Amino acid sequence: MKKIVFVMLAALALFAMPAVAQAKVKIGVSIPSADHGWTGGLVYYAQMAIKDIGAKDKNVEFTLTLADSPQKQVSDVEDLMVKGVNALVVLAYDSSTLTPTIKKAHEKGIYIVSVDRGLTEEVQDVYIAGDNPGLGKVSAEYMGAAMGGKGNMVILEGIPCVINSERVDTFKAVMKAKFPGINILDSQPANWDTQKGLEVMQTYLQKYKQIDAVWAQDADILTGVLQAYKESGRKEIKLMVGGAGSKAMVKRVMDGDPMITADVTYPPSMIYPGISLAVLGVRGQNLPGFIQAKIPSKVIIAAELITKANAAKYYDPKSMF
Repeated sequence: MKKIVFVMLAALALFAMPAVAQAKVKIGVSIPSADHGWTGGLVYYAQMAIKDIGAKDKNVEFTLTLADSPQKQVSDVEDLMVKGVNALVVLAYDSSTLTPTIKKAHEKGIYIVSVDRGLTEEVQDVYIAGDNPGLGKVSAEYMGAAMGGKGNMVILEGIPCVINSERVDTFKAVMKAKFPGINILDSQPANWDTQKGLEVMQTYLQKYKQIDAVWAQDADILTGVLQAYKESGRKEIKLMVGGAGSKAMVKRVMDGDPMITADVTYPPSMIYPGISLAVLGVRGQNLPGFIQAKIPSKVIIAAELITKANAAKYYDPKSMF
């Protein structure tokens, strides 16, 4: 995705394989199916990592499973355990549902890399995610300044969960502390979903006569927001900010869309270094290129502001997201 927050870790892990023969390992990857844009990008980068690493190291066997429900993911992980995987890379469809199964896997000595949504217990060896509080902070600071510290705005949240709360709570805290003249009219879940974003925005437009800005938090939500706003015929909104850096929204920023002037990164490409670190970790290897650099137990990828000035470096027309 774009230029590229995962390059260093991915490159280090991919080219870590020395000339001597490596021990054979089995890596299971369990992630949600591509039910919206961000997860589509997730699947794309998981497949890329498996292809790249597999081409470099023939002693790694990958199994990728895609889940369309929490129960399907539990079943997938149980099947991977039966197949004798040495490591599991998981992005939980639902953290509370998956955690007990991952705990059993960890107790059996399976190396665990948890990506993005996290688990309800600390039963992973490595946790890698974007900076959720940072996404809220960067978005709020940009929007507050762009609005001149005054006006009415609405928020469309994601699925109610820990990472959504981290984003929204931080956003609201920054607004309260730095931009008290901005009035947050409403804040409702839109589930990182285009249709839900459309419905919530339709409700806001019916309920509030004056909206100056919208924080949609996510490209899929923002797509629905834009449709609702266009259909309403209203003209007063001056600023909309989504999130995660989809190519469609980055292109609008890059092209100088007067209403969509910024985005904030939360890259699905984080699955790539997650898979890479699982290979290193299960073999007990350190990060290459460093003396005694142990694999970290937690990796947080910074939330970066995308504006017209730097949008080109985040834009990849071939990306699935």
